[in-house]
Amino acid sequence: MAKILIVDDERAINDLIAVNLKMVGHEYIQLYSGDQISHVLQESKIDLVILDVMLPGKDGFEVIKEVLKRNVPVIYLTARDSLADKVHGLEIGAEDYIAKPFEAVELIARIHVALRRNQRDNNEFTLDHTVVDLDKHTVTVQGQIVEMTNKEFQLLELLIQNKNIALSREKIVERIWGYDFYGDTRTVDVHIQKLRKKLDWDNQIKTVYKYGYRLEVQV
Repeated sequence: MAKILIVDDERAINDLIAVNLKMVGHEYIQLYSGDQISHVLQESKIDLVILDVMLPGKDGFEVIKEVLKRNVPVIYLTARDSLADKVHGLEIGAEDYIAKPFEAVELIARIHVALRRNQRDNNEFTLDHTVVDLDKHTVTVQGQIVEMTNKEFQLLELLIQNKNIALSREKIVERIWGYDFYGDTRTVDVHIQKLRKKLDWDNQIKTVYKYGYRLEVQV
């Protein structure tokens, strides 16, 4: 997975991002101002920077110049959510601009999009005897191809990208079927059961009581 630099002076937010990155298998480095960014970029191979705009000293709009010199993608994460700030952030080179407060699921999804766009993420996932190639949309179990519908694969990809994070049924419906879906959350249960059967993942895909599901993986 990727090594991600978190730069945010709000320690609670910084720690929350770090916890979620660790849960899905990414490495991370935490900074609380922009002063040490150049040093970290020189000493470590960083795949992505999550950068607050309002930092002590130089703000995120200034700091990004040093990051982009090293061809490292940036996602802004900030309370400054005006349209003018978003447009400015994207125009000066950021991959994405996420306003606080944010949902962990959305942040992780946008991180993976940015990593893929810059080809800095490993898009093959292995668990026990199952190998999932997220780029080729193929699944094998003990070397044998497993046929999946588009929705089944999308659900599997969502679970993988958010491994060890509990996803509510409502969030799964929103991400896979969209806001205008007229069915109910039992659709999620049916698709989860199909994945468990096809992949023999009864113990890996955990039911979170009265909430949803979590793909449990040792990282």
